[in-house]
Amino acid sequence: MPQNQTIQLQVSGLSCASCVGRAERALQSAPGVVTATVNLATETATVDFDKSLTSAEKLADVVSDAGYPAVLKTPEAAPVDKSAEITRLGRVTLVAAVLTLPVFLLEMGSHFIPGVHDLIADTIGTRNSQILQFVLTTIILFGPGLQFYTKGIPALLRRAPDMNSLVAIGTLAAYGFSVVATFAPDLLPAGTANVYFEAAAVIVVLILLGRYLEARAKGRTGDAIRKLIKLRSGVARVERGDETLDLPIEEIAVGDVIQVRPGERIAVDGVVLSGTSFVNESMITGESIPVAKEADAAVIGGTINGTGAFRFRATRVGADTMLARIIGMVEQAQAAKLPIQGLVDRITAWFVPAVMIGAAVTMLAWLVFGPEPALSHALVAGVSVLIIACPCAMGLATPTSIMVGTGRAAEMGVFFRKGDALQLLQEVDVVALDKTGTLTRGQPALTDLVTAEGQDRNRVLGLIAAVEALSEHPIAEAITRAADEARLPIAEAGDFQSLTGLGAQARVDGHLVQIGSDAFMSRNDIDLGELAETGSALARTGRTALYAAIDGTIAAAIGVADPIKPTTPAAIKAFHDMGLRVAMISGDNPATAEAIADELGIDTVVAGVLPDGKVAALEQLRGDGKLAFVGDGINDAPALASADVGIAVGSGTDIAIEAADVVLISGDLTGVAHAFDISSQTMRNIRQNLFWAFGYNVLLIPVAAGVFYPLFGWMLSPVLAAAAMAMSSVFVVTNALRLRHAKPARFAALSKGAATSRVSDPAPT
Repeated sequence: MPQNQTIQLQVSGLSCASCVGRAERALQSAPGVVTATVNLATETATVDFDKSLTSAEKLADVVSDAGYPAVLKTPEAAPVDKSAEITRLGRVTLVAAVLTLPVFLLEMGSHFIPGVHDLIADTIGTRNSQILQFVLTTIILFGPGLQFYTKGIPALLRRAPDMNSLVAIGTLAAYGFSVVATFAPDLLPAGTANVYFEAAAVIVVLILLGRYLEARAKGRTGDAIRKLIKLRSGVARVERGDETLDLPIEEIAVGDVIQVRPGERIAVDGVVLSGTSFVNESMITGESIPVAKEADAAVIGGTINGTGAFRFRATRVGADTMLARIIGMVEQAQAAKLPIQGLVDRITAWFVPAVMIGAAVTMLAWLVFGPEPALSHALVAGVSVLIIACPCAMGLATPTSIMVGTGRAAEMGVFFRKGDALQLLQEVDVVALDKTGTLTRGQPALTDLVTAEGQDRNRVLGLIAAVEALSEHPIAEAITRAADEARLPIAEAGDFQSLTGLGAQARVDGHLVQIGSDAFMSRNDIDLGELAETGSALARTGRTALYAAIDGTIAAAIGVADPIKPTTPAAIKAFHDMGLRVAMISGDNPATAEAIADELGIDTVVAGVLPDGKVAALEQLRGDGKLAFVGDGINDAPALASADVGIAVGSGTDIAIEAADVVLISGDLTGVAHAFDISSQTMRNIRQNLFWAFGYNVLLIPVAAGVFYPLFGWMLSPVLAAAAMAMSSVFVVTNALRLRHAKPARFAALSKGAATSRVSDPAPT
């Protein structure tokens, strides 16, 4: 029986999409590996394997043996700190640039200042100039540029060339040709003994500069994770026996009682025991308004207490806290590989070898058909093709956008547990919404109490609340809660009787009080009179209609409903604005469900659905296209797993959250609209990046090869090729970083809609 386990490896040495493909193939060929994906932006490998056949250590060795050193990444580990690497790249780039400047000026100075070559010939001499260029270029290539050869040449010998291999071959070709031209010019055809030291040196500088800028930009893509990790509290004030101790968060255990003082960060998840305060939960839920906390209220680790003080009991610690799970969800989403990435993988699998063949064919074509000096033209064109075609931008196009997009979504309280949901949301045609707890608050409330002539409202409410106080039915709770809110005294009832599904009765203060459906009243020979029409009208508006009788005479018609969340109407409007069909799945009778659907503008209703019938209900809706299902309860888990995209509202159960692809921490339905919105912006950003990465190579490789030379005399210098290649990667990462400032276009509309919605929050009347 397979014993699957999923781990993450921290992988170094990845420089382009080809590296990613080779690392993945190495892992996928290892015994026991089920799936393996490598992410260039996060420099991680996610591996699902059978632990009876292999181990995490062996898999790390597999990747390391492929040329990419890897170590196991633990859940507690913070993102790799790139500051030292950025500093090192900045330093070597600066050294290389200082050494390259004289080389460039000696060889290319006359292009900018007339007479420089004559000045050099009359002073130090042309040959001494070439020897000086040789010395400086040698230091540059085998000092700051050594990394290209120590990584690129072994990869080439393994017949697995990567970006470093392309740079190594290109610069060595220019350098080697120049060495021969300097020290053995007679070996070359007449008129071809030119030196290209400046090309080799400048290529190294520009690619180092590109990597430096890329590293700085990539360092910012992980900001969301770093911000979340900073929310962790280091120390908490814990009651242990008769003592109160300041303990590290790692030593807190479930059941510990923790004191929270004003302004402190809450250490772990728990339930308030005593005290009151307001807590800022915006860093977790995205909601800016502080939340009131009192006894029995839940608190979340990482949130900030206001001016009050309270004690709470720890219910979740360590990796089980909401903050730890959120960090895990974000990391999992950022390391994901979207279906669109498959195209990139298929292309890059053969891209570098194809480029090397293309460079060889380019040089051969110039040698055979090119004008004199053919060898010089062949060298320039071949090196330009090698340098311009490095697939760095291709490898970064998708993962950087995913990193930044999912991080920005997390800041808004939207968490993609499965990265491919980011793309699948864009293919959804229908949003199916569970009613209770998703569209509504999930807690029935008394909305209407219409009394018969001569009856006092408060007296009737007090009497029926006394009967319902003995029942555990949700509707009974709604009635007793309304009496409590009205501060009515509730007498003690006796002789309580309940008829399941119909009603209940009891004696209160000497009166027989009966509450139930019209069928219950008919069963007890109670005439509804004019209140029969009142009850029918309540049912038509989506209320559950009940009746109350006192001493055998009808006393009131009662309306109970599960109040619609204030932001629900605006969210549904946003779905329609996105071109989505909206469906509601409800266990209510069709008339009640249709009334709610009409009020909210819902397109399709599937009513009368039992808790175990939601998957079948989704199948009814699949004819309209791909489907997203939004739910919150335990009985929603099968439907969340069955839908193309399952979205769990975070106020729901752990089981529902684990079954979902997307989790909304705030439980607000507008979060679903935000999820669609950030998904749209991220996928648009990915398409822009891929267009740039592929278009750049498709357009510039022919220019580098010299196909336009016969028509326009265009030849792309290796120096310009290196600059263009480096800048393409920087462009892709910088474009992805724009998502850090993404604001769902419907934020303002949703908020405004929530305030002015025609669907009000029913209150007891």
